[in-house]
Amino acid sequence: MIAILILIPLLPLLGFLILGMGFRIIPRKITAIIAPCTILISFILTVFVFYNHICLPASPPYYIFPWIHLGPLKIDFAFLIDPLSILMMLIVTGVGFLIHVYSVGYMKDDPGFNRFFAYMNLFIFFMLILIMGASYPIMFIGWEGVGLCSYLLIGFWFKNHDYNNAAKKAFIMNRIGDLGFLLGMFLLYTTFNSLDYREIFAQAKVMTAGNTTLVAITLLLFVGAIGKSAQIPLYTWLPDAMAGPTPVSALIHAATMVTAGVYMIARSNILYMLSPLTMEVIGVTALVTALFAASIAIFQNDIKKILAYSTISQLGYMFVALSVGAFTGAMFHLATHAFFKALLFLGAGSVIHALGGEQNIRKMGGLRKTLPKTYWTFLIATLAIAGIPPLSGFFSKDEILAGVFESNTSVWIILVIVALMTAFYMFRLLYLTFFNSFRGTEEQRHHLHESPAIMTIPLMLLAILAAIGGLLNIPELFGGSSRLSGFLAPVFADAVAIQQRNTPLTYATEWILMGVTLSLVLIIIAWSYQKFVKQNKGLQPDDAPRPLAVKLIIQKYYIDEIYDMLISRPVLQLSKMLHDVVEVRLIDRAVNGLGTLVVWTGKTVRYVQTGNVGFYMFIMVIGIILILFFNILI
Repeated sequence: MIAILILIPLLPLLGFLILGMGFRIIPRKITAIIAPCTILISFILTVFVFYNHICLPASPPYYIFPWIHLGPLKIDFAFLIDPLSILMMLIVTGVGFLIHVYSVGYMKDDPGFNRFFAYMNLFIFFMLILIMGASYPIMFIGWEGVGLCSYLLIGFWFKNHDYNNAAKKAFIMNRIGDLGFLLGMFLLYTTFNSLDYREIFAQAKVMTAGNTTLVAITLLLFVGAIGKSAQIPLYTWLPDAMAGPTPVSALIHAATMVTAGVYMIARSNILYMLSPLTMEVIGVTALVTALFAASIAIFQNDIKKILAYSTISQLGYMFVALSVGAFTGAMFHLATHAFFKALLFLGAGSVIHALGGEQNIRKMGGLRKTLPKTYWTFLIATLAIAGIPPLSGFFSKDEILAGVFESNTSVWIILVIVALMTAFYMFRLLYLTFFNSFRGTEEQRHHLHESPAIMTIPLMLLAILAAIGGLLNIPELFGGSSRLSGFLAPVFADAVAIQQRNTPLTYATEWILMGVTLSLVLIIIAWSYQKFVKQNKGLQPDDAPRPLAVKLIIQKYYIDEIYDMLISRPVLQLSKMLHDVVEVRLIDRAVNGLGTLVVWTGKTVRYVQTGNVGFYMFIMVIGIILILFFNILI
């Protein structure tokens, strides 16, 4: 088993090494085989691990090799393979494989084809290390690694200066969050004398709820999650990250990396359940993020930016679920979100590919006839994210809403509002892109075509997953057995044991809640159809007169401008002042002055070297006399 577990992350790493070292000489056809096949084999091995775990449910840590042994600090490189890590491994390798296949067609004409797949394979390697690790330092290796790969892939087209800035922005904002994670690990070690999950959780579960140290640890770890999962205030990097190729957005910024924060909190569930203050902070932060990002998405016109803000909002949904102890609901929505959001991004990539790079939905329209496969798969994903039964998003959102309603009715109302906003901006996107007449240029119209099979087949497979993904956890209300809940139960058992549960919802209450939410969503869909299809609205230019509140949202609440004014400019001005005053006037002058002194001394002393032998004899005699004189004095 250990050999299989090692191969799962090792194969993508091997793909990276082959493609990375031979990216200038390896033919594209070979790359198109190596890159996806390494991920496919990892997926097959993960399915075997899953089957083996079903047959033998024990989840011992698998020790690979001793890593850091310094006095009392002992960190082994080990994997913890339990239901939570297996679920994530299946998502990363399964969805990752489909996106790799899609990328072969999407990136076929790009001069950086081999380099792109080298980075993608490296990302899969680090993501697997993140979720398979048995301790926080192993998770941190993957955590930093996926941040590095995100930087490389966002700035993949590095000749564009704006794309480089977007990559640097993502890297820096993630480093801010990573500092919190690192400090959290330091505090974990000083508290538990270990960084191994099992040792920490075994000690933590006997501690009292509200322990100040636990609150500090969980808050610091949550700072890391805020950066990686793009929550307020460290969310502005994710929309800018759309500068990368669309498959990058699908894999890293929708299905995997941005969910690392959700995984980390779910993994640390016992620590968070014992920190009610932190849970409240998570809930408020996530709720504001979900509402905030959804409102911005309503007025965006860039097809990828809409999906980016949607991702931020949906991540907020997951964190709200975590904040009320609905860990299974959060992971269920993480899985279904990976299916339909990856599909939405890849569908957007198919549209962009057909339009020669156009991303403004106001310049699209009428594409359902020329791109039928893209349209139908995009429609399935849109219905899924809107929560229409029986698609996957309906079941995962319903589980979160039910769990939140048990805990706090007011929060449930806000989440329902977010769900309605989600339905509105997603169907606005669908209608403006695929309905009515084409609004692009004649040249674009002439080149309109459906994407090749290598791109549409992954779309269809993801559409199937988005449609049937709800089968993972059909609740008893619908005659299901909540299989995912049962599968993940051992991971969350300790947290559930100490959770103060409210009275479970009755079936009647659940039916009413679902009926209310679904009815409102259907009304929003019908209203948006009337507005964007029948009345053909929503095409106003950016400078059209609008209410002040709308202008504020269109400008994304000026958050980037505020950050620039309060942080970027002062830091740059401080840097300029330190350069001009400290660097140039003090340090440079001191160094240059020392150099000038040495040169002057050399020029002066060299006159002693006259070449006259009599002068040298005279100096030697004087030297001897001085030596004797000082010896007598001493």
